[in-house]
Amino acid sequence: MQNRISSFSPLIDDQSEILILGSIPGVKSLEKQQYYAHPQNKFWKIIFELLYEEFTENYTERLKILKKHHIALWDVIDTCERKGSLDSEIKNEETNQIAELLEEHPNVKAIFCNGGKSYKSLQKLLGKNYRLPIYQLPSTSPLHTVSFEKKYEEWKVILEFLGEEV
Repeated sequence: MQNRISSFSPLIDDQSEILILGSIPGVKSLEKQQYYAHPQNKFWKIIFELLYEEFTENYTERLKILKKHHIALWDVIDTCERKGSLDSEIKNEETNQIAELLEEHPNVKAIFCNGGKSYKSLQKLLGKNYRLPIYQLPSTSPLHTVSFEKKYEEWKVILEFLGEEV
């Protein structure tokens, strides 16, 4: 029997302009109860470089930077069974209430999926012609072996929705 795991609460407020969605937290993130906690995951490095912010390991400070730049975080999957951290091992998934979250936060202008699993799951949930643009970005996971530079270049698209300099 595989473990049933659950995602975290959404990090969002009334000022949020974009929503970044993962699939569901990996083992290290679940242990630490932090989004993107695996030290090899490039999420925080990419975000801090894009926003010209000084990198920090402090999770509370990381969340403050997201809030300052109007970035919300959540996962498409609410609960599932999974052995390890691989998205390919996800079974019996139940999705989060993404549409309802977006109705409650009308300032969100675009959705960015961190990797293919979150994108495919979100398309199933919201449909292909959802009212907001939905982008699939390369996964920041260390298991996705595309170079940091390539990931960083593709992640720059979020800046178009934040009014930040590219």
